[in-house]
Amino acid sequence: MDIYGKTALVLGASRGIGRAIARTLAQNGVRLFLPWHDWPGDVESMIDEFSSMDMEHIFIKADLRKTGEVEQLVQTIKREADGLDILINNIERGGMPIVHGAYTLDINRDQWQREMETTLHAKWLVFNGCLPLLKQCPQGCVINLSSVAALTGRAGIAGLLFNDGYAAANRGVETLTRTWAKLGAPKIRVNEIMLGIIDTRHGAGTRGWEALSAEQRQQVLDHTPVGRTGTPEEVAETVLFLIEKADFMTGATLRLDGGFVLSNEGVPPMPQGILGKESD
Repeated sequence: MDIYGKTALVLGASRGIGRAIARTLAQNGVRLFLPWHDWPGDVESMIDEFSSMDMEHIFIKADLRKTGEVEQLVQTIKREADGLDILINNIERGGMPIVHGAYTLDINRDQWQREMETTLHAKWLVFNGCLPLLKQCPQGCVINLSSVAALTGRAGIAGLLFNDGYAAANRGVETLTRTWAKLGAPKIRVNEIMLGIIDTRHGAGTRGWEALSAEQRQQVLDHTPVGRTGTPEEVAETVLFLIEKADFMTGATLRLDGGFVLSNEGVPPMPQGILGKESD
């Protein structure tokens, strides 16, 4: 897809990964719709950055967990654009065990539901609301952002950063990706990027990363074959690849985790075996 002059809805652009994706798309000539809900300081920074660009980007306050506010968002896009070319479904909320503790604590009374509503249900609401707009365009591209928590669950060193509800919600994203790829075919491609430990999302720049001891942080790095965390810019470049270069890819999940799911256990030398010795 040639993205210059296209229109994109980018969720979560006030911070970290969403901001890097929005910035990369804008630099390549894409007009953006940027909904926001909380994190007022980050929202102000986002508006300042994208308001200064040549293209007229649109900012909309919306709680994307609520059907009515998603409908209002869709109506705004209808008024301002001739359809929607790109949807970056980058919305989530995950309580890190190292920060939040157990769901049974009084302070976490609504945490499980918050993780499910934001990480899974909000994505569903936005996609279904935007599907008619995507169908208006010659080509459409949807990218769901998810987490390797879907595969690791709350186990090992990942268990300090990924909670049960968050892991379960992310497992559901892959099911949605596959279903939506069929709903959108042949014009609309739907793919997923499953993220590992990324700076600003579970990595550096988060309360959870800071709450880990130096030894625990090193455990995360040692567990990762490439030996480091990822960056928001690397996520943005992967998004750009899926939009611009992957016209034959739909319903797929790319894992961008530095090999975290594989772990960094070594490959042992090939043993001699016992078959050749059995006749001795």
